[in-house]
Amino acid sequence: MNRRNFLLMIGTAPLAQRLDAAAEPSATVLYDDHAATVGVRLDAKAPESLWIRKRDLRSVNGFEVKPQGACRDDICIPIPKSMTRGDYFDLTAFGRKAVQAIVADTAARVWSFGEIQALRGGFLQSRIAPDVAVTDRAGRPVRLTQFRGKKLLLVTWASW
Repeated sequence: MNRRNFLLMIGTAPLAQRLDAAAEPSATVLYDDHAATVGVRLDAKAPESLWIRKRDLRSVNGFEVKPQGACRDDICIPIPKSMTRGDYFDLTAFGRKAVQAIVADTAARVWSFGEIQALRGGFLQSRIAPDVAVTDRAGRPVRLTQFRGKKLLLVTWASW
């Protein structure tokens, strides 16, 4: 039995409520193929905003806050001072600045962040799709490179 439930059971509810208030709220952040549970600071004026500790940013998306901005490997995204408050960092504002799709369930304290475009491969600048191979109806492999220089509509479907 945890301490809070024990205090509630023996009738010291006010003490249990103080313990709850003292505990740091946490949230789950989904990014790429992993989930990170981090301590957060909630903002009643902007409940969709997710303020995490700067030190937790690396465990969420691999970035870290430096004087030149939020950096990961050789990429630094400049951040305004409004995205930081002491030891906390506004992850949702950073996501908007990095052009990420953001989905939040604030009641469940779960935020999901999409791909950061700046981290994608060089095919964005070249506008050339990566080569893929699929089989046609006859079972023969067909590669995208076979259609270079031609307009192509690629339709895919999955049963799952």
